[in-house]
Amino acid sequence: MESINFDLNSTPLREINQYLHGAPETLKGKSVTIANPNGAHNIAVGLKADLEVTIQGHAGYYAAGMNQLAKVSIEGSAGTGVAENMMSGMVHVKGFASNAAGATAQGGLLVIDGDAGLRCGISLKGADIVIGGSVGSFSAFMAQAGNLVILGDAGEALGDSLYEARIFVRGKVHSLGADCEEKPMQEADRKILVDLLEKSGHADISPDSFKLFGSARTLYNFHVDNAGAY
Repeated sequence: MESINFDLNSTPLREINQYLHGAPETLKGKSVTIANPNGAHNIAVGLKADLEVTIQGHAGYYAAGMNQLAKVSIEGSAGTGVAENMMSGMVHVKGFASNAAGATAQGGLLVIDGDAGLRCGISLKGADIVIGGSVGSFSAFMAQAGNLVILGDAGEALGDSLYEARIFVRGKVHSLGADCEEKPMQEADRKILVDLLEKSGHADISPDSFKLFGSARTLYNFHVDNAGAY
């Protein structure tokens, strides 16, 4: 695998991102390292090639947003909107993540080793998110499809206005949002959870220690008695 090294102390971010936006066939299989990110915003956004990118430190807002095919590793924490609108590939945050991690993500896998802030997985549209720690309030708000796995605790209003996404929680849930309820875990759900635990490096954790939450489906159609929840 060919290795390419950049240093944000000496190379402008625009130049690095331009390189990463090169022809996918020329970038395929390459390994790119970005040193000294120092919390810069928009690192490695909009990637469309099957390559590996390692960010050696903390990243700012929207790191690895709109990712396709690439495997992006952040060896630190990430600001708001990491992996926002991700389509495919994998993004791994080895520290903590701020608000709206994985927002609107449609595919791929987002792994966060530490905690995630408010609205993790907001409007999730098919991606998988695994959180090694806890998540803040309103996580999976209006999540439409995909899976959110939380090894720690969940804040207030988990799964508010949920559609068809699954939420697996190992710790405590402060409160559930409108139309979110605990569900019995079927064999198909268990298989999904086992697969995501293996892919995220948590194969040693028993799926039996999790609870499953999903939509009660009472908000699918308007009813005057539910007006306050819309």
